[in-house]
Amino acid sequence: MKIHIIGLAFVLLLAALAGAGPAAQEKGPGAEDLRAGKNLLATQVYSEAEDGKFLALFKGLRVADVTDGMDAVGLQNIGLMDPEIHSLWRDTEHFRHRFVGIAVTARYVPTQDAPAGKMIVEAFDAWSADWYEKRSTEAYMDIIRKGTALVIEDAPNADVGSIGSYNILEWQGHGCVGVVTSATARDTDEIITQRVPLYFRKPGRGIRPGRNELESVNRPIVCGGVLVMPGDVIVADGDGVLVVPRAKAEAVAEYARKIMDGDKAGRRDLYKALNIKEDDSVKE
Repeated sequence: MKIHIIGLAFVLLLAALAGAGPAAQEKGPGAEDLRAGKNLLATQVYSEAEDGKFLALFKGLRVADVTDGMDAVGLQNIGLMDPEIHSLWRDTEHFRHRFVGIAVTARYVPTQDAPAGKMIVEAFDAWSADWYEKRSTEAYMDIIRKGTALVIEDAPNADVGSIGSYNILEWQGHGCVGVVTSATARDTDEIITQRVPLYFRKPGRGIRPGRNELESVNRPIVCGGVLVMPGDVIVADGDGVLVVPRAKAEAVAEYARKIMDGDKAGRRDLYKALNIKEDDSVKE
């Protein structure tokens, strides 16, 4: 009888120990917050006036100049997006495809839901309208302001046009100076005609309902292989897209300005020597 009691006690002890491991971990500091989901990189909030100071510092600077500035402050090979993120269109006379802006970020993720399937037209319209309103919204519209560069991390393999000719023009009307996405856009012919600066990977044809959902607004994202924090400075031109961390932006701009001014002065001299008419690329 004594042996049975000892054996039962041993079994109970083993069971208690087996249950204690995970339970003990769950009761650690902050475990409940982590289980519920927790963002660990804080979003800094800046005023429009503060943004304006950085926009002025970077006005007219090219990706090449700013890359040199990044090198000068010790940020070699930091912030340069994958060259596959390229301008949809280019204006080599007045350079209207170029922009400098302050990052507002959004992240779309692939949905786990099955496609809608075959429906009558009225039911499909109601289903897609509900999806746009509740799951794949444009909540970031409320924080677009003068000088905003909207940077979107999107579902990487979805053939979805989260950006189109209507909404990109609407964003521009709210002050957006350019849009960058890690993925796709549609209505590309119209966007070219409208001359809204867009940097993307490739065309995407489908609508958002049934394909992606908005996961977050103004949180850290990854676009073109680099981290983009809300408030960072975005520089985009024919050489691609560069993300300048806000904390280093002033020093970067100061050095980049020196590089650009020297380049323009030198090329103006060459233009004169070669009897080439000055264009916008060498004007002060």
